[in-house]
Amino acid sequence: MRRAGRRRWATRRAAALCLAALCALPATALTGCGAAPPPDDAAGRDGQAVQRLLDRRAAAVRERDADAFLATVDRSSARYLAEQRRMFANLAAVPLRSWTYRLVDTGGFTPSLGQGRRLAARVELRYRISGYDTAPVVAEEYLTLAQRSGRWYVASDDGEDGGRRTSVELWDQGAVTAVRGEHSLVLGVGQDRRRLREVAAAADRGVGVLRKVWPHSWAGRVVVEVPASLDRMAALLGSSASGYRGIAAVTTGEVGGGRDAAADRVIVNPEAYRILGDFGRRVVITHETAHVATRAATTAATPLWLSEGFADWAGYLGAGRAPHEVAPELAQAVAAGRLPDALPDDGAFSFGGEADRLSQAYEEGWLACRMIAERWGERRLVAFYRAVGESPRREGAVEAALREVLGVGLGEFTDLWRAYVAAQFGAPRPAR
Repeated sequence: MRRAGRRRWATRRAAALCLAALCALPATALTGCGAAPPPDDAAGRDGQAVQRLLDRRAAAVRERDADAFLATVDRSSARYLAEQRRMFANLAAVPLRSWTYRLVDTGGFTPSLGQGRRLAARVELRYRISGYDTAPVVAEEYLTLAQRSGRWYVASDDGEDGGRRTSVELWDQGAVTAVRGEHSLVLGVGQDRRRLREVAAAADRGVGVLRKVWPHSWAGRVVVEVPASLDRMAALLGSSASGYRGIAAVTTGEVGGGRDAAADRVIVNPEAYRILGDFGRRVVITHETAHVATRAATTAATPLWLSEGFADWAGYLGAGRAPHEVAPELAQAVAAGRLPDALPDDGAFSFGGEADRLSQAYEEGWLACRMIAERWGERRLVAFYRAVGESPRREGAVEAALREVLGVGLGEFTDLWRAYVAAQFGAPRPAR
């Protein structure tokens, strides 16, 4: 993530990271579109009938058949039927490669109230954007199904199960406008094409940077979503707006996946992004693109100072900005005699603390990665990043990778980093 401010862009990684699939798939006609396997749930024959309903619904989306899609909707609620008609129309500009539903489980039958049986269901939606996603996006839906004359229909999708609500997708928020860059696809709601073209240009630049500095397999393209507001951004992320106020962009996904892990999305906060200048916007998008590129090498063993520091290093690469311009909070701390004793732990990246300390944590991570690139070379920085992520456990991962790739222990590396930080801001070299 990237935070916008008066004079800085302090960064943080999205709460969940994603391991992107390593092989690119051809952007041909829709594939992976067959019926989902029969559900293994307590509903038995009802479950199989519901899965058939979901298969028809998915086929209608893939085939862009509005009538067939609306035929899966319960007609007893004119409001919900109208919502579904709008949602289907909102998808028109989204270049879908695949779209499937799978019935995960059912929550049992609800009172019929004389209108036939009703069933609560948890459903998994998996879809891919044609030409961009090497793995599907996975979303959960909590549906209420109604049975009429022996057939099941979708009656609502605003269900909730144990505090988990149906995932909100961009097309749930309005008609989607799609703008293609050379290596990017920008999907926006409530945004003019000029702004979306600007985002696509920044994303193309970010992809170009990462193709040069990250020589390992990744998709080499990025999908960016630009909702209409901060509140709409928070809805996409399933969180409150207060948690993302001032955050210019985030990257979504999950840690610990593999080739089948969900695809990344860069989601822009239009309110914070708007206040940045052109340079800040380029840094923001390149930073998030770095998370997309390094996803397969980022694991639970990777500390935040490394993942965020590397993303910042890529974002500022070639910018010609002095350290005190990029790291004002750290410069101020060093000038006041508060040279950090150790690399920041993951807790320093929490939004629960002070904003200045959060900014400083990112700045410290950036300088650590910058030092590695300058002292040992960019290839060693990449090799170190990958070596940390390959560790089977978090404990000792950094120490082992330092010795293997850079030939130093953690203590020596920390001393070198502290001396490097002091030198960048004209402070005396610290005593060991």
